[in-house]
Amino acid sequence: MASSKDEQTQDLSELRIVLLGGRWTGKSSAGNTILGREEFVTKRRTAQCVKRQSEVAGRQVTVVDTPGWWKDWSVDGTPEADKQEIVHSVSLCPPGPCALFIVLRADASFTETERRSLEKHLELLSGTVWRHTIVLFTRGDWLGDRTIEQHIEAEGEALRWLVGKCGNRYHVLNNQKRGDVTQVTELLEKVEEMVAGNSGCHFEINRMIIEKLEVKRRSVEERAKQRMMKVENQRKTLRALFKGGFILRCRLIKIAFLFRGTPRTGTTEGRQQGANQRKEE
Repeated sequence: MASSKDEQTQDLSELRIVLLGGRWTGKSSAGNTILGREEFVTKRRTAQCVKRQSEVAGRQVTVVDTPGWWKDWSVDGTPEADKQEIVHSVSLCPPGPCALFIVLRADASFTETERRSLEKHLELLSGTVWRHTIVLFTRGDWLGDRTIEQHIEAEGEALRWLVGKCGNRYHVLNNQKRGDVTQVTELLEKVEEMVAGNSGCHFEINRMIIEKLEVKRRSVEERAKQRMMKVENQRKTLRALFKGGFILRCRLIKIAFLFRGTPRTGTTEGRQQGANQRKEE
């Protein structure tokens, strides 16, 4: 099951949102715009899920930012840790997110390769996730006089497919105008409309998916632990070898010093001393 069946009504004074998408699409900036303040770091990549909350337009809003993926990579190329964080994100806002925003930049093309990558990454959450998704465009200032509808139509089949997959639910944000609360209020109203269309149900991930990912996580941690132990053993061996080699060098230097202090008969010094001894005799 992907939705809560026993919760047919939803308290819409609380909205829970998860931000998904490729790297550098503006997820963190969008989160700041939605919450109306600087809650997410935008100067570096989000490596782990981050959860923040604020009161927005009379609602308690929870936003979860997630690690992005390379937009033209297949899901197989995405690090296991990032995939685990994507799945983990929906459990950070219990009982489940009201909406999952697929974040795209309005100033960048959306290719067929990116579409396939996005589709496969969302399958990590199950095929029913699309009932709870909204396409959220950032960089709305780039559109100029064009409407978002004109942009979608001009972009081509890949973007039109995505918007259709999300039930024709989309919104555009201008992160340069965070003082414009209207754009955020309209977005939250679209979330409420979608929730009502889902009979008040939130998204709830299948427990089997979480359990499967947990097994992978433990396996990755165990391999990492074994690698660390191997490296530490190698370091101990090298330290022992270095210590032993240092002691051996000290002994060789001492022997050489003692040997140098004893005249050898084959040297000039040794022959001279021998001649002097014979004269004295």
